[in-house]
Amino acid sequence: MQESDTAQQLIAKTRLRRRGIYLLPNLFTTAALFAGFYAIVQAMNGHYEHSAIAIFVAMVLDGLDGRVARLTHTQSEFGAEYDSLSDMVSFGVAPALVMYEWALRDLGKLGWIAAFIYCACAALRLARFNATIAVADKRFFQGLPSPAAAALIAGMIWVALEFQIDGADIRWLALIMTLFAGLTMVTNIPYYSGKEFNLHRKVSFFVVLLLLLFFFVLIPSHPPVVLFGLFLLYALSGYGMKVWRMVRSRKRSEPPKDI
Repeated sequence: MQESDTAQQLIAKTRLRRRGIYLLPNLFTTAALFAGFYAIVQAMNGHYEHSAIAIFVAMVLDGLDGRVARLTHTQSEFGAEYDSLSDMVSFGVAPALVMYEWALRDLGKLGWIAAFIYCACAALRLARFNATIAVADKRFFQGLPSPAAAALIAGMIWVALEFQIDGADIRWLALIMTLFAGLTMVTNIPYYSGKEFNLHRKVSFFVVLLLLLFFFVLIPSHPPVVLFGLFLLYALSGYGMKVWRMVRSRKRSEPPKDI
């Protein structure tokens, strides 16, 4: 009788532990969702710097939930769907509303249309990603990832606030950036995913030193400028890769020249 009670207790503890592990990645997803919601609330209160930082925090949390799920072997369909819904709020709705409140409101109808285009493109980007995840090339994203697009919006706002530039003074630039980030998400332009990067692979001391300098010296020295510059380069890199592929395919299709 005592052995059966002990066995039942072990089974109960195992189930509780398993539930706790499955709960862990979803807690990160919920925290990312909260960061996106917090960004919207702060924008409504006029605290745009808090909104921008909250979007970057959501990016970090969004990157952690999937890694935690893989490390603990707790991937699930529910987690994937929940992550997409969280991304839509944090990287779709939040950046659009924050940018609208900060700069696009002064453009009237044109401003909210641009914000809506960004929001709709984020939804289309996430839907396409979920629909093609099984057949897509893991090395590249198709279109600009929604977190990177959100980083362009948040980074621009953060940099402008750092240099005391009012959103109304650069509202047309804000409009262009919003449309650029939104429309690039739904293009077929390839973006390097970084999923081939293996932490267990041996790297040189020079590479480790560069990474340490980047994360512990360069970013802390001026976070708004460094982060915005980094994601702007990433957004432009896709266009550069597209042009390079077109040039290379054209050279291959050209007939050999007679000597």
